[in-house]
Parts: sequence; C-alpha cells; structure tokens
Amino acid sequence: MGQQTLSSTFNKFFESEKASGILLIFCTAISLLITNSSIGADYLSFWHRPIGSLSLEHWINDGLMAIFFLLIGLELERELYVGELSNFKNALLPIFAAAGGMIAPALIHFSFNTGTATQAGIGIPMATDIAFALGVLAILGNRIPASLKVFVVAFAVIDDLGAIIIIAAFYTAQFSVWYLVGALAIWALLVALNRLRVMTLLPYLLGGALMWLLMLKSGVHATIAGVMLAFAIPFTAKAADKASPSHALENFLHRPVAFIILPIFALANTGIVLSADWMQHLTSTNSLGIIGGLIMGKPLGVTLFCFVAVVCGICRLPADLSWRHVVGAGILGGIGFTMSIFIANLAFAGNAETINASKMAILFASLTAGTVGFLWLRIFGKPQETPVLR
Repeated sequence: MGQQTLSSTFNKFFESEKASGILLIFCTAISLLITNSSIGADYLSFWHRPIGSLSLEHWINDGLMAIFFLLIGLELERELYVGELSNFKNALLPIFAAAGGMIAPALIHFSFNTGTATQAGIGIPMATDIAFALGVLAILGNRIPASLKVFVVAFAVIDDLGAIIIIAAFYTAQFSVWYLVGALAIWALLVALNRLRVMTLLPYLLGGALMWLLMLKSGVHATIAGVMLAFAIPFTAKAADKASPSHALENFLHRPVAFIILPIFALANTGIVLSADWMQHLTSTNSLGIIGGLIMGKPLGVTLFCFVAVVCGICRLPADLSWRHVVGAGILGGIGFTMSIFIANLAFAGNAETINASKMAILFASLTAGTVGFLWLRIFGKPQETPVLR
C-alpha cells in the first residue's frame, strides 16, 4: 500500500462512513435517553408493533439490513476486483488481521461461557463496525498514514464477511431445505445472467427480492441474500466505469444505507433499559466475554496474527506503517456496535433480558475501544518515517 493518494471511490466511501458514524452516535444517544424516560415503554413497544407477519423491528433487522449486507457484498466485490484485496500479497495482511480479530475474541468469550446458556454469544465480539472505526480515523485526519485507513477498511470488510458466514452457519432458525434450494436456484439463475452479460439491474433486483423471501422462509437469516445478490451482479474491471451495474448500485446505496438504514437500525436496536442493577449485568459471564473479546481480544488477535505472518515472510507491512499502527487498528477493531448488536439479537432471540445485557456490554466495549484507539493513534499514530523491521 505505502504512501498513496487514495482513490476517489475510497474517499467517497470513507467520507460517507465518517458521517454515518457521527449520526449513529447521535441516534444511539437519543434511543438510550427515550428508552429510559417516562415514555420508554411506548418507545420499545413501537418497534415491536406487528406489520403483517413480522414486527417492525424484524422488518428492519431482516429486511432493511439485507440492503446493508448487499452494500457490504458490493464493497467486498469491488475490493476483490480492483481494490486492496485484488492483489493477493496486499490482501494477506488484512486477511490475517481479520482472522486474528475473529478468533481471539471468540476464544475469550468461549472461555467465559463454555457449557452455559450464553455460549451462543460467541459470535458477538467477532465483528467490527466500519462506520464507527472510520469515524475515529476521520477525526485523526493527517495524524495517521493513508495506508492505515485502507488497512482498517480491508480487515473490517473481511471481518464482516466472517460475521456473515457465522450468521449463516450457526444462527439459523427452523430450517427448511426446500426454501433454501429455491433461494439457491434463484441465485444460480442470476449468476447465469451475469455470465451472459445481462447488464440491466432490474432482473437482478427482482430476483434478489424473491431470493430474500425464500431465504427468510428457509430459516437461514434473510440478510445472507443481500451478500449473495452482490456477487451475482456484474462488475466490470474498471472501478470508475458507470456502465458496471455493481458500481452503479454501490454508489446509489451508500447514502441511503449510511443516513437512513443504519440510523433506523440504531434507533430500533439500542433501546437499552438501564435498570438499578445494570452494573451487575456487566459482570455476567456473557458480558465479560463480550467486553474482553472486543477490548482485549481484537487488538491481541489482530497484532499477533499480523506479526506471525510478517515474521514468517508471508506478507509485509506497508512502508508507512509500524507495529504501533497495527496495534491501534486492532484496538479500533473492538468497536463492534452494528454487527455485534445484530448477532446478539440472533444469538439470544426470545430472551429480552440477555439481549439487553449484551447490548449494554457491546456499547460499553465499543465506547472504550473507540476512546482508547483514538488516544493511542493520536499519541503513536504519526506516519512512519524511518524503516522498521519487516
């Protein structure tokens, strides 16, 4: 990566995620204040109001968030074709970072909760919230090297992919094989249209909507359809090519996802009731696993896996990064928020008390990781000027 001028596509992505992070903080604060006010009960019941066969909260978490996952898939597709992940050697460092950033937090949570009713929360501390992490980097501005921003985005996107795989593999409700077969058949048809170079978005969007419905009926979380659709939509080699359906859809979705979908998700999912014994909830094994996983597991896993990969000669650090930057990136990786809350809802579906306690732990850990990561990089994040051991 090295010293570089960031591409216009990346800068646009970075700016939208920065603003989204600020808006998410505002929406979270509003949700917390309302939930713990005199109208808190009405506020929470509003999100559980039935609309058809699902509650409003379910439509947001299963429907709107499928669009969020579609955008994540499109971003990952772009990175694989023309971004940092298109060069395998460049991709290896964030791949190792993401692997360490998922494995270490999962092991920490597992060590606290193995054999208990909260063992299902193992996936909660594995995720990284791109919007908040980039929001912190944006505040730091030119105090950090450009390569660090790209590195964080790359490993956070891979992190999200890992979280999606975890959701598909372990958080599946009542399973129906025939609905899943139907969803996969629709996806295969869309891939065939891609191979035939059908470049009109409409058939992909219609097929994607049907695939989402079948996936919802199958018991596999419906948001997975968003990622599958992303990889069925044609992508041309030139990222700036407006004729690419993938590129056009990604550009279109950035603002609605950043400024509508994620804020609505935050309002609907951060209604955390702070009871008199809220401190006690933070010391439960599940909460300790989440907090320990995000605050300690993330930087430990990211740094250790990257260090082993570099020492073994598998990959190398970019010229303007030092190990201080990698540690700082790992600390910021502990901002779980959106994906962690999403997984908590799936892991403990039907157990409102455990979900509430999990969200409390996620917010505490994310706030701590964001603050410590900001201070760390402000002090140690100056761009590397002297060679470091590779």
